[in-house]
Formats: sequence, structure tokens, C-alpha cells
Amino acid sequence: MYDDFHVTDRWSGEDLHCRWKGNIVAIATRHADAVDVRYDVNGRPMWIAMPLNAWEAQKTRSGKVITDQLTAQIAGRYLKQIVEEGYDSRREIYTMTVPEVLEHLDAVVAEAKELGQLPTVPVTG
Repeated sequence: MYDDFHVTDRWSGEDLHCRWKGNIVAIATRHADAVDVRYDVNGRPMWIAMPLNAWEAQKTRSGKVITDQLTAQIAGRYLKQIVEEGYDSRREIYTMTVPEVLEHLDAVVAEAKELGQLPTVPVTG
């Protein structure tokens, strides 16, 4: 669904190919309480930072955890949305809020149910 997709840039009309590259716990890389999800957008790095508090909020509200696969899908859906809304393409990192994470999580799960299953995240080399 959102690990490898195309979206049209609102301002330029350019077709953007977005490919998931990996999830990194940001505590180690930038001392932030977040998971950074890397996408390549037409070969350029783009990071979506998701606050770790979202994992706790999801566990509290549903008893279920956010998996790595689901993290990639949530971040990808968010990336697609910000591009369609006219994001600043010069920025390399966007930070989601806990409510945004949960909103996109619910939407991804609903879309996955329609498709029959959550897609697997590809192994990159």
C-alpha cells in the first residue's frame, strides 16, 4: 500500500516515486523519543518522525502494538497526504503528532481490511 507508491506533487505536478527504506529508533541517532521512517522520494531522502508516545497510546486504547510493518504503512500514508496537500519539498524531516499517528493507523488498518491483509514490508539490501 504505502511502502512503494507514486503521488503527484500538488505544486509542480511532478510524479513522485516514494519507496520505504527503513525504520530507525531515533533515540540512538538524534536523541529523540521517536521512530524515524526513511523514504526515498525520487531518490532523495525524506524522513517521517513518529513519537514513541503513539506506541503507548495505541497499546492503551486497543491492547495491540504498532509493528514495524504498520509503522512503515502509517508513515507512507502520512507522506502521501502531505505531498498532496502541498508539502515543503526542501524539508528532509516531518514530525507526526500522536493523534496523527493514530488517525493514519486507523485508516491504514481499514484499508488493509478492504484489501484482505496488511502488505508485508520488503527486505532491502
